[in-house]
Amino acid sequence: MSGGRSIHARAAALEADGRVFAFATVVAVRRPTSARPGAAGIIHPDGTIEGWVGGSCAEPVVLREALRAMADGQPRLLRLSREGPGEGRRADGVVELVMSCHSGGTLEIYVEPHLPAPHLWVAGTTPIAGALVALGAAAGWRVTVFDPDADADAFPGAEAVLGERELCTLEFATAPFVVVATQGVWDEEATAAALRRDVAYVGLIASPTRAAVVRAWLRDEGTLPEERVAALRAPAGIDLGAETAEEVALSILAELVQVRRGRAGFVAAPGPATIAGRPAFRGDPAAPIVGDIVLVDPVCGMRVGRHEARHLAEHDGVVYAFCAMVCRTRFIHDPAAFVPPAGSPISSEVEPPEA
Repeated sequence: MSGGRSIHARAAALEADGRVFAFATVVAVRRPTSARPGAAGIIHPDGTIEGWVGGSCAEPVVLREALRAMADGQPRLLRLSREGPGEGRRADGVVELVMSCHSGGTLEIYVEPHLPAPHLWVAGTTPIAGALVALGAAAGWRVTVFDPDADADAFPGAEAVLGERELCTLEFATAPFVVVATQGVWDEEATAAALRRDVAYVGLIASPTRAAVVRAWLRDEGTLPEERVAALRAPAGIDLGAETAEEVALSILAELVQVRRGRAGFVAAPGPATIAGRPAFRGDPAAPIVGDIVLVDPVCGMRVGRHEARHLAEHDGVVYAFCAMVCRTRFIHDPAAFVPPAGSPISSEVEPPEA
């Protein structure tokens, strides 16, 4: 960078692109020191620095504190000197550092993290989903809704309304926070898809009983490692005694703020993603929606409407519809226990494909 103007222009461009970085500015010096007030630098999450904020003794300290600032979102004023109250003392946003290798003067550097607006992905179109979208947008979150039947007009606070397939494929630069608010419609698929992504948080809106069923299904499927299942926050939200959709949304957003600010005392991040064993979604070329479909769940006997048939499995050339993923999983593990004996009539329960 040739001067202060260009380093600030570079920072503005990074911020416009939604990039994470920290901006460090020398605000005061007491000689002898080589730094001058107004010197500035940009620190990136990978530890690289653009610009100049001090010599070889100061730069590693600035880098360390800048990375901490990007992690906790809090600015800090660094005071570097030969003498001080103690290494790393912190109070009121000031970090006192004793630098034995320093030139002898005092150097004060202000480090400010620049974090893009957090991304919130909401799966589902339930009333709680709607309340969470509205509240999240009002709180400055960038919200995206995922559901095959979602009406964009019903979610004016969302930046985008996408289908369920995009929950598996949509790319992101900053890890989103994912809340599954499908409430029984496609809980298992949405939760599994989110846990396979490298996201910051995955929460499921469900009762403790329903949450236990989903966790059991995730383990039964066997396509996710145990540490990924353990990362699921279910039921999602802080226990506020919430009853209405708006109150539940408030409890969940409060928990997301805890996670984002590093104040949550529980596992939240699923970690690196894997696409192994991704379940078939409606519209996925791998989904077995071909030919005739048996519209009676062979596990529990429930009738499934053709337009609501999203849980499907094929066995011996026949496609069966299931009322829930739990039934589908039981069937896949032991189809012989549920298929009719050879020669048994099933035609009365088969609906021909639409023209």
